[in-house]
Amino acid sequence: MITIREALRAGEAALETAGVPDAGYDAALLLGHILQENPLSLRADGARPLPPETMAAYGELLRRRAGREPLQYITGEAPFMGLLLRAAPGVLIPRFDTETLCQQALDRLQGRERVLDLCTGSGALAVAIAHERPHARVFAGDVSETALALARENAARVGVSVDCRLGDLFAPFAGERFDMIVSNPPYIPSADLPGLMPEVRREPALALDGGLDGLDFYRRIIGEAPGYLNPGGWLLLEAGSDQIPAVLALMAADFEQTEAYDDLNGLPRVAAGRVKEAR
Repeated sequence: MITIREALRAGEAALETAGVPDAGYDAALLLGHILQENPLSLRADGARPLPPETMAAYGELLRRRAGREPLQYITGEAPFMGLLLRAAPGVLIPRFDTETLCQQALDRLQGRERVLDLCTGSGALAVAIAHERPHARVFAGDVSETALALARENAARVGVSVDCRLGDLFAPFAGERFDMIVSNPPYIPSADLPGLMPEVRREPALALDGGLDGLDFYRRIIGEAPGYLNPGGWLLLEAGSDQIPAVLALMAADFEQTEAYDDLNGLPRVAAGRVKEAR
């Protein structure tokens, strides 16, 4: 029988041939997923033989990954803010970059605020905020029924309460006010979509396409947000690193204390501002 060490070498080679980034990491993670073991510990047990049925299952997952299916869609899981969330085709995969937005939101919350997450997707932001601030009232909206179903599943998985509503941006929340609005909206310029990595092109265009310049959703959210924020309420937005200056400029008219924050790679990723008091 083939050993763990041999399987990992073969898996890494197959993924490298397919042009998969971080082939060794992915090969180990996929085998660990099948064995339900920590992938970091597999090499220490490299001499252990693997039964044929395990190798067959591993081969199938390697085939899918070599076809550039996102790793998170294959395993059905994605880590976010220390939580392990469900990931599924048709919904944007949670990313580490978005943890910057989540942390900036948490830093501004005392605990009992009303928080709205627009374009919630998998519910990562809403679920993490509800988990870390259990006395806050957290709401989430998305235009995709598929995304909302997954957001509800993730809330149940983590054991938190999130009021998920279907509709276009603020439409499901007419007449309501919040102390904070967060959003990671689509922000890829339409013309850039064909040039994205193959894995990213497997994610829904609905969650990626930000219009001609990538700023369509920012204009709408920033323009409408003052009507949904309580006095002194915060708006926090993730954007592309080259878009942050434009987002801050859009916020200048109705928001103060505006500031940009870098992601874990040191790139500008989050724009935050506090709604100005009516004069």
